[in-house]
Amino acid sequence: MEKYCATSDVKCTVGDNQTPPSAGLTSNALPEVRKPIKSTNLQTGVSTNNVQSKTSADINKDTKDTPHWYALRTTYGREKKAYDYLLSKGVEAFYPILKSVKLVDGKRIIIEESRIPNIFFAYGTEEELKTFVYDNVNLPYLRFYYRHTHVGNKIVKVPLVVPDNQMNSLKIICAADSDDIIASTEEVEKFKTGQKVRITEGKFAGVTGIVARYQSQQRVGIVIDGLLTVCTAYVPSAFIEITI
Repeated sequence: MEKYCATSDVKCTVGDNQTPPSAGLTSNALPEVRKPIKSTNLQTGVSTNNVQSKTSADINKDTKDTPHWYALRTTYGREKKAYDYLLSKGVEAFYPILKSVKLVDGKRIIIEESRIPNIFFAYGTEEELKTFVYDNVNLPYLRFYYRHTHVGNKIVKVPLVVPDNQMNSLKIICAADSDDIIASTEEVEKFKTGQKVRITEGKFAGVTGIVARYQSQQRVGIVIDGLLTVCTAYVPSAFIEITI
């Protein structure tokens, strides 16, 4: 069954027909349980109660004057329009796209689509990005993507910050020319806790995350808190170093 991963310029096909040999950091004996990809709030833009990760929690304690990568959401597939507007205003942003070739009237045409429906990322302070998020004249469809956390008996929503190391890894995975990158709109638990590693060689060099066997292959993955799990294609143990 073919599906598109959520962040890249490459069409990503998920399948189990071919499994490169794996050895070293993860065990071939581990059973593999494939969970169905559940629909989430990405189409509607309504966020859910998300599990608070230590990394994003620590970042959210920082002053609002410190620039970070924020996940932004739009309605009705207007993320490209909002992305272009922010770029025109000098804001650094990242818009993950999918390129595919389709036949239209017998001609091959390259089609660009969003990898994550209604979502893109922008870099700045919270106060700076608020000027765009609350611009109801030019960007009435743009909002922060929120995490929900418990503070005492209250539920508080906080704009989702993506740590720099995860953002860098996301960009590297996106840029890799691979047919077996996987993205899931649910959290994959095995990529939340486990052995932390860095990929030192190959098309995924520079990615940092958790190494695990997933869909019968050794991969390195990241969980962007409450939003997305992204993992590489197969990575040999020789290309991986353990980090602290």
